[in-house]
Amino acid sequence: MISTVRGPVLSIGLDHAVIEVGGVGMAVHATPATLAGLRRGEESRLWTSLIVREDSLTLYGFADAESRDLFVLLQTASGVGPRLALAALAVLSPDQLSHALADGNLTVLTQVPGIGKKSAERLILELRDKVGVVAGAGVAGPAAAVDRGRVRSEVSEALVGLGFSAKQAEQSVEAVLAAGNGDLDTSAVLRKALATLGPK
Repeated sequence: MISTVRGPVLSIGLDHAVIEVGGVGMAVHATPATLAGLRRGEESRLWTSLIVREDSLTLYGFADAESRDLFVLLQTASGVGPRLALAALAVLSPDQLSHALADGNLTVLTQVPGIGKKSAERLILELRDKVGVVAGAGVAGPAAAVDRGRVRSEVSEALVGLGFSAKQAEQSVEAVLAAGNGDLDTSAVLRKALATLGPK
C-alpha cells in the first residue's frame, strides 16, 4: 500500500498531477483544491490511496490524512467507487462531509454530482456510526476570514498551472468574485472559476 508520495511536481493536469518519486513519475489523481496547492518544480507531499483493479493501478492523492481516510471510508458504502468518493471530496470539505454524514444532512450530500436522495440516505445509514467528526478539520467555510487578494492570486496561479492563459485565469476569477461570493475560500473559488472556463 502506498500511503504517501513526496517529490518534485513534474506537471499538473485538470484532474491529476505527476510527482517524481525515486526517479519515477507517478500520476496522482486529486481534487481541484489539492491540485491548486501544488506548484510545478516544487517538492510536495500527498497522502495517497492506491486502488487496485485487474487491469489498472490508480493512485489518488490528498492534502491531508483526514481527506484520504474519508475517501477510503466512503468506498466501504455500497455503490460508491473511487470516482464518486473523489467527487464528494471535490465538492465538500472533510469537515462538511463528516458533519453531513453524522447529522444525516441530505441537502448537503446531494450537492455532490452522482449522489441523489436515495444514495445519500444509504450513505448516512451505512457510514453515520463510522465517521468521526474532527473539530476544526478540513477547509474553513464562510466563518473564516478571507483575503480576496490572496484568494485571487492563488486561484489565478492554480488556473495558469492547469494550462489556462493568465488573461483567462484573471477574467474567470474576477467574474466569480464579482458575483458576490466574497465569503468563498480558495478551493471554492477555484471550482467556480473552472466551471466558467469549461468542463473539469
